[in-house]
Amino acid sequence: MLRVPVVKCICASFFVLWLIIAVSFEVQYQLQEVTESGNRSFTIDYDNNQFLKDGQPFRYVSGSIHYFRVLAADWPDRLKKLRMAGFNAVQTVVEWSTHEPEPGNYLFTENQDLENFIMTAQEQDLYVILRVGPYICAERDMGGLPYWLLKLHPNIRLRTSDPAFLNHVDAWMGVLLPRIRPLLYENGGPVIMVQVENEYGSSGLFQCDYQYTSHLRQLFRHHLGSSLVLFTVDNPSGNNLRCGKIPEVYATVDFGLDKDPGQQFEQQRLFEPRGPLVNSEFYPGWIDHWGEPHHTTQPEALVKGLDAILALNASVNMYMFHGGTSFGLTSGSNVGSKFQSCPTSYDYDAPVSEAGDPTDKYPLLREVIGKYLPLPHGPLPPTSPKGDYGKVALNAVGSLKALVSLLPSVTAFWPQTFEELGVTSGLVIYSTTVPMRMPDPARLALNDLHDRAYVLVNGKLAGTLAREGDMSDLPIYTPRHATLDLVVESQGRVSIGRHLNDFKGLTTNVTLNGHVLMHWQMTALPLTDTSHLHTVISRLPQVILHSLTGTPRGGLTMYSGMFNITDEDPHPLDTFLKLDGWGKGIAWVNDFCLGRYWPDVGPQVTLYVPGAVMHRGDNTLLLLELERAPCDHPDSCFVTLQNHHQINGPTPPEF
Repeated sequence: MLRVPVVKCICASFFVLWLIIAVSFEVQYQLQEVTESGNRSFTIDYDNNQFLKDGQPFRYVSGSIHYFRVLAADWPDRLKKLRMAGFNAVQTVVEWSTHEPEPGNYLFTENQDLENFIMTAQEQDLYVILRVGPYICAERDMGGLPYWLLKLHPNIRLRTSDPAFLNHVDAWMGVLLPRIRPLLYENGGPVIMVQVENEYGSSGLFQCDYQYTSHLRQLFRHHLGSSLVLFTVDNPSGNNLRCGKIPEVYATVDFGLDKDPGQQFEQQRLFEPRGPLVNSEFYPGWIDHWGEPHHTTQPEALVKGLDAILALNASVNMYMFHGGTSFGLTSGSNVGSKFQSCPTSYDYDAPVSEAGDPTDKYPLLREVIGKYLPLPHGPLPPTSPKGDYGKVALNAVGSLKALVSLLPSVTAFWPQTFEELGVTSGLVIYSTTVPMRMPDPARLALNDLHDRAYVLVNGKLAGTLAREGDMSDLPIYTPRHATLDLVVESQGRVSIGRHLNDFKGLTTNVTLNGHVLMHWQMTALPLTDTSHLHTVISRLPQVILHSLTGTPRGGLTMYSGMFNITDEDPHPLDTFLKLDGWGKGIAWVNDFCLGRYWPDVGPQVTLYVPGAVMHRGDNTLLLLELERAPCDHPDSCFVTLQNHHQINGPTPPEF
């Protein structure tokens, strides 16, 4: 009998066991790989009124965060706070004007890196719902559409099948959507749904252009495939759903705390008899306008409303979970009974504040969500420390008149709009000479002024005209051959409704006692091009000193100062710029435009300054003050960097 040594048997047995385990792991890995790349799916189960993820029932509780309203350095923090609150998805809008500020000039890096934002969400265990427009509203300048559409096509019909609009939409989506396709859930990414257009039913247009919305559906299908869940969202009142519904695109609704969820979803059922119930915009607060009190809601009412929606087995998105900031000159405006511009802050009374801190709503929402979804483990995120860097002394560096003398200008028989001049936002100075003797006073009329004008006669401030109060004419004293300067400010293009074609500047002829003024010189300030702006400012000492300030009260003037962050600080902390005594203007820190300030009318009193825009050592602060500065004495010419925000300040009784 052949005898096999025991040791050899044991070794052979271990080898066979190892081989079985190795093969098992390889098969398991291959199955996992196939699942991730080939069998991942996100669909609608119409029979059972639910979503299916990989064939299993699924519903989402998402929160809105707009990547362009948060610095890229803070994306991981904000997304982690969303996940730790129990939300399982993030919803964001994609802003065309952010990525294509000028025709063919595409930006997808740093704070515009949409793909990085999406992948960061996936790293935080969040699914992603994209709202790619092309129109997004979101209280942004022109609803997120690029201003140059008006420049290239003055008679363009936005949000319609007008070829002038669709040709640019097709080109833009041909750049954007191929970037999104690899990030779809079925391809291993986190994107589960994509919205077509935005609240088209309440667009305020004169007719429903179904050719336009159907074109968008086909365009999205062409670039994103046939299996992706496409959806629309509309307020269910009136005929909004009828106009906004697109065949073969799932219709969802939006509503806030003041509505009964059951009644609202009944309206959705009229257009989607089967399928999941979805509220795509559930509001924890509301938008603010300059001159109005800050909008707030009670935490208890918010969680009660969310609980009522989730109890119906609905999916829901909270708009906004974190509102962030409309940095730069990107905030929009609205026209209802009057023109109203939006402040820089987009706090929205959200569960996470503008500066990224959990509010009283945060733990209550987590508790309610925990009744319906498993909660992630770990401690709740704390409030982050804020910098109290104190006073920053400022000095006048030059008036707008001095700046204008260093900039190129355009001359024309008639005044031109910002769009005709190729100016996206900011200020344009219109100058002409009064050709004849006029009665004293003569009536200056700026009909359809968009939006605010400071009127100077021979360099002296004569008054202010504004679209807010429908103030379009002013009595002025004008000797013959007097120089008339109009410093015109855009306060943000209209973001919704039939007034989207919101040309800025002087949009009609200017008259003086009925006489049309002609022969204009127009100079745009490069407020959105900080490198150019600093180049011009560096040349100001060459200009004679009597142009140091623009008005006796210190308005229409640039101010500059420096502040130091010591090496003892591990990194610069978020802080808030307070402007006591200052009137209205724009602020920059280290060439980063924080946005517009207007503490006189509120409700926003301070500007949020992210720590990521500062550094250890010396930092620069620049103001363009339009109305008045508290600089009668050098000791009073300062601003303060403090450790708390003020966005609920007093507002005028009538504005």
